[in-house]
Amino acid sequence: MNAVVFALLAITPLVAGHGYLASINVDGTTYKGNTPSSSSISSVIRTIDDIGPVKGTDNKYLACGQNAQKAAEVASAKPGSTVSFKWVNNNGGNWIHEVGPLLTYMASCGSAGCKSFDHSQAEWFKIEEDGLRSDGTWAMQDLYEGKSATVTLPSNIKAGEYLIRHELIALHTAATVGGAEFYPACAQLSVGGSGSGTPDQTVSFPGAYGDHDAGILIDAYDMTGGYKFPGPAVSNLAGKTAAGLAVVANSTAEGEECDPDVMPRRLSRVMRSLA
Repeated sequence: MNAVVFALLAITPLVAGHGYLASINVDGTTYKGNTPSSSSISSVIRTIDDIGPVKGTDNKYLACGQNAQKAAEVASAKPGSTVSFKWVNNNGGNWIHEVGPLLTYMASCGSAGCKSFDHSQAEWFKIEEDGLRSDGTWAMQDLYEGKSATVTLPSNIKAGEYLIRHELIALHTAATVGGAEFYPACAQLSVGGSGSGTPDQTVSFPGAYGDHDAGILIDAYDMTGGYKFPGPAVSNLAGKTAAGLAVVANSTAEGEECDPDVMPRRLSRVMRSLA
């Protein structure tokens, strides 16, 4: 079989569909979301209308996903709560991409609460980021393996209602401008407790990223220089440093036998060599 044809056939499952945030879990309580374009569930997750990625850092859908709609419910949380995010592909199976970071932001919904809050007006602060790990794998691989991504809310966060924004940035085609794929999703939280902490820095989406930022325009299969996260630093409100900070890693070695688990990485190299 022609090498180009073989490569195209091999990547068909990877590009045939993408996915969405199916549910979140807050301190052991699971809140399901709607499938894109559906409104059958009264949910805490803002429903999107398309499973495809948001492309371009100036895209108006970068805040919460493709045409995201306000949610009818709000999940109860507290300072220090654990929040897990379950991402699935278009058929409900494991997330389809494995190369890229996971970033989490929050934004206050103000005194009116999240049910009526316009996320295009949100002032976001970053609470966690997880990227390239010391073993050469990316945080996104956990989702590819069917796991959930879990973050911890800041222990001193002020009581109130917040949007929590979980973002995947798929980097498998990020070596060209506009090639990075953004998958943002937002859920609505009501944080109790007596915390008084407020963030030191906030950003807007779009506006926080640029198409030429180091962590967005990047060859994810040549990471000898490490990885720099896009956007602001993790807020001092979070009281932590980032997981998976820039590390130097070589994903494969010359002469190494092909492992099925790294086929997407190898295939990307093949496609670039055939271009």
